[in-house]
Amino acid sequence: MTTLDKAIIAFYERNGNRFEIYVDPDAAYAYVEGRKNDLKNILVSDEVYSDAKKAEKAKAEPVLKTFGTHDIFTILEFILKNGEVQLTTEQRRKKIDEKRKQIIALLLRESIDPRTNAPHTLMRIENALEEARVKFDPFKDARDQLPDIIKELRLILPLKFDKIKIAIKIGPEYAHKSYGAVKTYGIMREQWTNDGSLIAVIEIFAGMQGEVYDRLNKLTNGTVETKKVEGSMNI
Repeated sequence: MTTLDKAIIAFYERNGNRFEIYVDPDAAYAYVEGRKNDLKNILVSDEVYSDAKKAEKAKAEPVLKTFGTHDIFTILEFILKNGEVQLTTEQRRKKIDEKRKQIIALLLRESIDPRTNAPHTLMRIENALEEARVKFDPFKDARDQLPDIIKELRLILPLKFDKIKIAIKIGPEYAHKSYGAVKTYGIMREQWTNDGSLIAVIEIFAGMQGEVYDRLNKLTNGTVETKKVEGSMNI
């Protein structure tokens, strides 16, 4: 557990009242993110404040009315689950970097350059994000941020998010070994032939073609057969 000078504030607001507690930054976020299951070593001070920085304690009546108790651990659990936890500068930097990497990964997997129908490179996407001065929300899910980020990026970088269908045939020697990998991409149709071969159709974002071909080629020692499917799918 950290000392008070290195603690952060977790708070909850209701009916015009604000309740603040000092918590350990690492332990608190481990609990909030589900990496820690107990409340040990989270609380830094046993007090509930209306303004922690000014050392102004919350009045007993509003605390009891809001939380139904004065038990500090019950209050701690409630605030962590229903309130907000401030970030240290380092935590905020790390979380923003994590979100940035997650969003870049989504763009690399799912988008293509409509001028070439080929995936964008990592450097091209990183440069476009920097040029567009995109802001990443450390708390918001990466996919939920994507629509607004795409709008900003399209002013600089052409993006296309078409899906394609790919027919796959894997011989009996590798079919069962590869089935799990094929299934992760979402099988639309599948058929097992008399000799044990797998024929399947998957639908993926166009930007994922390289990933799919590389993975299946490694699993089948280069024997997989693939073909883009247009129109109806009969297998």
